[in-house]
Amino acid sequence: MATIHLHQTTTATPEQVLTALIDFGPGRSELFSADSDEFLKVHEQGPTFADVTEGTSQAWERLRYDWSDPRRVVMKTIDSNLWGGASGHVYTITGNADGTTNVDAVVVREGKNAKGRVFGFLFRTVAKGVLAKALASTVKAIEARNKVSLRGSR
Repeated sequence: MATIHLHQTTTATPEQVLTALIDFGPGRSELFSADSDEFLKVHEQGPTFADVTEGTSQAWERLRYDWSDPRRVVMKTIDSNLWGGASGHVYTITGNADGTTNVDAVVVREGKNAKGRVFGFLFRTVAKGVLAKALASTVKAIEARNKVSLRGSR
């Protein structure tokens, strides 16, 4: 099992980060590079939870999202072509006194088959850098999205 801890600081507000994490509409792939909009399927959604399949044809997972605490988004893998067991993600969103927001992510990967175990090994070794870059890209995309919406509301 691989557990990776990631951190980014953003100029986006905690609310903007939360909104991006739980936006399952078109354009999700612009924020999350590992997702394909055509593969996205929302099975069920409520005010503080969602059951969503996302990813690509090569690597997909069905996640149970819980944001009943708006400072913490817990995503538990309930089905996947690669991941099982304790797999999932937890995002902790913390506003700072200077107006920035800390985004801390914990990604847990437990391979459920041979391909998943190989990818799990890669996560423990070389993939942390790839995931850190992906989180940085997501944060930049959230910031850009919010700058556009601010310009549009003037």
